[in-house]
Amino acid sequence: MSPRRSAAEAQRTRGRILDRAAAIASVEGLDGITIGRLAEELTMSKSGVHKHFGTKEALQLSTLDKAFVDFWHRVVEPARSDPPGLVRLRSVCRGSVDYLEHPLLPGGCLMTAALTEYDGRPGRVRDAVAAVWSRWQDQLHTDLRVAVESGELPAGFDTEQALFEIVAAGLALNAALQLRRDTTAAGRARRAIERALRAD
Repeated sequence: MSPRRSAAEAQRTRGRILDRAAAIASVEGLDGITIGRLAEELTMSKSGVHKHFGTKEALQLSTLDKAFVDFWHRVVEPARSDPPGLVRLRSVCRGSVDYLEHPLLPGGCLMTAALTEYDGRPGRVRDAVAAVWSRWQDQLHTDLRVAVESGELPAGFDTEQALFEIVAAGLALNAALQLRRDTTAAGRARRAIERALRAD
């Protein structure tokens, strides 16, 4: 086997492991994934899984990163061609509501699950969770600031409060969908986001 083919096969195997790890973690949390469990479920040897990640923590970090990249590609990247400010912000918010309403993973949003799992626990995984949430909020806040600077929103508009309410709407939506299977929740989240953007 050529080195190029060998590297491609290793990437495919790593991707298969992370796909399964993300599915498990979305339901049971990042603590629910172990090298032994993934080896058993994917009919691989433990050493075969271990060589891709080395430790459970490295596996958790890679799983979180994979889930966030998938979220970013589905929610943020499609809005890149929109003009910055309210147009792009609304597009990204629509995408985030759609993502929560029709999740890629069986247990819903892994970043939201990881937030509640790790918010009070120190360590590298907690720091990684904080980093992905900061990146998401920075994306939203950038367009809020642009909307104020461009006059789409009035001077003095409280962008921090709007950001808080937008993020809160997403968290509430995920909880309503996952805990109560509330089919009206997405509409409520969309209305909450629009209210957060009102200038009055």
